[in-house]
Amino acid sequence: MEYRRFGSLDFQVSALGFGCMRLPTRDGDGSLIDEPEATQMLHYAIDHGVNYVDTAYPYHDGESEMLLGRALQNGYRERVQLATKMPSWEIETRADFDKYLNVQLDRLQTGHVDFYLLHSLKREWWHKLHGLGVLDWAEGAIADGRIGHLGFSFHDEYEVFQEIVDGYDRWALCQIQYNYMDIENQAGVRGLQYAASKGLAVVIMEPLLGGKLVDPPQSIAAIWDTAANRRTPADWALQWLWNQPEVSVVLSGMSAMQQVEENVASASASAAGTLTAAEATLFDQVRARYKDLSPIPCTSCGYCMPCPNGVDIPGNLGVYNEGLMYDKPDASRGHYGWLAFAFTEQGILDHDPRAAVCVQCGECEEKCPQHIPISAWMPVIHEVLGEGKPYVRSP
Repeated sequence: MEYRRFGSLDFQVSALGFGCMRLPTRDGDGSLIDEPEATQMLHYAIDHGVNYVDTAYPYHDGESEMLLGRALQNGYRERVQLATKMPSWEIETRADFDKYLNVQLDRLQTGHVDFYLLHSLKREWWHKLHGLGVLDWAEGAIADGRIGHLGFSFHDEYEVFQEIVDGYDRWALCQIQYNYMDIENQAGVRGLQYAASKGLAVVIMEPLLGGKLVDPPQSIAAIWDTAANRRTPADWALQWLWNQPEVSVVLSGMSAMQQVEENVASASASAAGTLTAAEATLFDQVRARYKDLSPIPCTSCGYCMPCPNGVDIPGNLGVYNEGLMYDKPDASRGHYGWLAFAFTEQGILDHDPRAAVCVQCGECEEKCPQHIPISAWMPVIHEVLGEGKPYVRSP
């Protein structure tokens, strides 16, 4: 196993971290973890040098933390740095900070977590938690030994990311969505470099974009096949991350032993600055080809927003594009359905932001620099993603 610097802390972290959001399950039920298989996978990873394990309050409907509490018995807890996350959306009062942390420690069967992250921070949740005094509370939890270090995971725009990084001078780490397709999305490469420059460890999530980069369309596979050094698409994606010295650890949400074995082998062969110039060029070619596969030329500039009816226009266009780009239509349909649940049930917005609520007023089209016929696309997007009709490349 290769090890890397973890921000400004005196800790060498394994290049690969074990993410516990996609553990093997039974009967198609995300809350029914296949405990023998998951435990075997965790033990294999730790026995082969993985020393960073990540979970969160809601993973597997709360069962991820409980599984870890059992799997890390018999000396395994002492061999890893354990990270979990505060459910930011559930916090309503200052008393909730202790309430959730204590439940999590009980689930994990431990007196402390090495890293505690404010989960999935967006502007609204960061301001809410900050206003409730989460930073002062965390320093108290660090002082009483329940938390080793404080960090955050992130899903918003770069400007919000910088605001959060600059909002506290004792962050130990941040966790960002980052892969060779997300260099400008959310925190992006700017966020990676900014956080590292401030001494934060940078933990990478979604290195394979939820599996979308593992089994690419033939035109993408053909580009990888031109390389002198042959790798699997997953290994290419992981090595791209490990090639960057600002990356501390790459989390993989593994759901089968074969994935653990392959990822451990990839991590053991990794190092910063090892990709050749020719190999680096392949990523530019692959990224461009993926974008060519997108039927809607949206650049997510946001000029079309805000929509008077609350539609997340770039979000809907992007989800539709991804289904064709990555040849994963069912994944995009699931994401589209999740948009309604996430925005209405968790209280982020009080309306449905999906294409279904578009009234074809045309206001957005007057602002779109790409001249996209958005009003024509919106009913198509809902029919394809919301009603299961076949994909089309034009409205």
